[in-house]
Amino acid sequence: IELHTDNLEKYFTPRPKVNWPPLSAMSAHDTQLIGSGITTVLDAVALGDYRDGNRQENLDQFINTVAESQKRGLTRAEHRIHLRCEVPHSTTVGLFERYVNMPEVQLVSLMDHAPGQRQFVNIDKYRTYYQGKYNMTDAEMAVYEKDQVAQSQRWSKQNRDEITRQCRGLNIPTASHDDATSAHVTESKELGMVIAEFPTTVEAAKRSHELGLKVMMGAPNVIRGGSHSGNVAAHELASLCVLDILSSDYYPVSLLDAVFTLVNDERNNLDVAQAVQLATLNPAQSLGLTDRGVIAEGKRADLVLAHRLDDHQLVSRVWREGKKVF
Repeated sequence: IELHTDNLEKYFTPRPKVNWPPLSAMSAHDTQLIGSGITTVLDAVALGDYRDGNRQENLDQFINTVAESQKRGLTRAEHRIHLRCEVPHSTTVGLFERYVNMPEVQLVSLMDHAPGQRQFVNIDKYRTYYQGKYNMTDAEMAVYEKDQVAQSQRWSKQNRDEITRQCRGLNIPTASHDDATSAHVTESKELGMVIAEFPTTVEAAKRSHELGLKVMMGAPNVIRGGSHSGNVAAHELASLCVLDILSSDYYPVSLLDAVFTLVNDERNNLDVAQAVQLATLNPAQSLGLTDRGVIAEGKRADLVLAHRLDDHQLVSRVWREGKKVF
């Protein structure tokens, strides 16, 4: 069960300014996920990232294609929608309200990627990431940083409060993103969040776990041995028994590999069953999906057959609701 994958966008826009036919893109995306052993997936779409104009222009197409493909039974995995709300922007709440009442929306997360905030407390890491992503000069980067800080100060709290208020009324689960301090976590709990996505410090992860938020970390973090942003390593949280959920994030095949990487890491005390729950039972429970996540009578027969090849778990067969789909 995958709660946060950014993989969909790669197929809709495989190269800059190249738009791929929607159902073909969806089919390729779905094939990669099911081939990675993922049978339930929340496709994450970003709201409010105004600099990336192509992403915003494609929002309707992303979301409508996911919904249409499910209605027509065109995918082998079950796809739902995760709205990733960049709170430091004036457009975010309006975009959120445009989509939130769709039945496919199953999770909403709130994030602030401004410099000095949460994921990017380390400004050097922030500059390396965004200068590389947008190919900016130092002068352009300085202007961009200043603008992002101003946007965060103007919109973040207001948007965070409003989006979580509406989600509580609609009974849609919400997730924090990149919490770094106990104060961040306390705020997330008070706003009704149930998942802590990618906390950046041990302090935030421990506090999230104590307050009952399911702590999610990236499977690529496990495979690579640490965070690409210089934040806390997932294996460290596993060793402290405060890791609840794994997400493949930007690399689908990493999910199954990360489960067994954690099992084989002597720094952890996870057996196979406990590690598997990070990608099955725990994410199902966080969304209130009581029909899946375990192998038991009366539950969906979503099953994966895989075997180990060197350090990789090679998926041989996948069943969804008892039907072979891969």
